Amino acid sequence: MQKSEFRLSNENQSTMIQEKNGVPFITFSKLKEAGVTHGFSTRLGGVSQEHLASMNLSFARGDSPLNVHENFRRMGEAIGFTPEQLVFSDQQHQSVIRKVTKEDAGKGIVRTRDYTCVDGLVTDEPGLCLTTFYADCVPLFFYDPVKKVVALAHSGWRGTVAKIGAKMVHLMERDYGCMDYNIIAAIGPSICKDCYEVSRDVYEEFEKSFAVSELEEIFEAKTDGKYQLDLWKANELILTQAGIQKEHLDVTDICTCCNPDLLFSHRASHGKRGNLAAFIML
Repeated sequence: MQKSEFRLSNENQSTMIQEKNGVPFITFSKLKEAGVTHGFSTRLGGVSQEHLASMNLSFARGDSPLNVHENFRRMGEAIGFTPEQLVFSDQQHQSVIRKVTKEDAGKGIVRTRDYTCVDGLVTDEPGLCLTTFYADCVPLFFYDPVKKVVALAHSGWRGTVAKIGAKMVHLMERDYGCMDYNIIAAIGPSICKDCYEVSRDVYEEFEKSFAVSELEEIFEAKTDGKYQLDLWKANELILTQAGIQKEHLDVTDICTCCNPDLLFSHRASHGKRGNLAAFIML
């Protein structure tokens, strides 16, 4: 697969498409340069059928469990993990973060999760592949190469209002001894501003946690009382204000909704879709 198949801006060199054994996945230049195992799936290279075709990574969308297991096996061979190393989130559009240990290995895929309502995962233990799920919301990747800590956060509009990205940075500092200026981060493929129309009630929620000048950067008002919301810019503001250095941050320009043949999008498919996934592992 070539980059030209995605709608990428000419100046954005942060997002790369790789392929192994016929399975394409997305990586980020700064994380790749740092040497951390990571990736973001596309909807290609799997065995699922119809509207779930083909790399559906959800057991909750009506797919055959055999298909989903095979998809994870293929994705693992491409990126570099086994199913037994995976640890799944349990996303509820909140801002709860779970500190993952070796006791969590396999939870969500080969073992039952004993936790709920987790939109962020973090660990300093090698060999655990953190896994979160998407179909328009924003994946946030974190890696501290000094303290050897990795993390993922699922940031939809509610998670963005709650500033889960900043919460992750502060947790990494408090509980793992990380320094914000060492953390490498990425804002991954998700819905772009042009595709993401929201109503006044969403704008009012953002008013509670963003300054007026920031609202002007992330919202574009329309004549019908609706707004176009830029989750990429909102999360960029959150992360840089939390101490992430701009030179340590990759920001995608791949929109899930603009590319429904290549990425699952809840909005583009009107809910008839599979799930993408983000992965990171020490």
